[in-house]
Amino acid sequence: MKIVSFGKFDAPNTAPITADLGGWIPIEGSPTMKTWIEHAPADGKFLTGFWEAMPGTYKVTYNADEMVHMFKGKATLTEDGGESRTFIGGDSFFVEAGFKGTWKTIEKVQKIFAIRIGQDVAAPFGD
Repeated sequence: MKIVSFGKFDAPNTAPITADLGGWIPIEGSPTMKTWIEHAPADGKFLTGFWEAMPGTYKVTYNADEMVHMFKGKATLTEDGGESRTFIGGDSFFVEAGFKGTWKTIEKVQKIFAIRIGQDVAAPFGD
């Protein structure tokens, strides 16, 4: 059995990626993000780690499935032409591949994520 141990949100094992993720397009305010990839297999098709975002809104298309647990903050996800859902610290949720819409960070978000990228998918986000 192989077990991978993550750092803690306030002491991750890796240095953060401070650029916006590919496919996340700022459309309102001045949002920023940091991403810590704590584990990725050799094929890069299952990413796990931590993510932090400051207030503002991104346009995003999910090409991969994402499981999220928010430690803190508040964010609203709105599907194009559809429903809005607001999540707060303590909430867990799943975003299916194919989601197109906005991610609005209302209060600084800190979360842990697991992203599963299909074998025929080049990037987890973007058109």
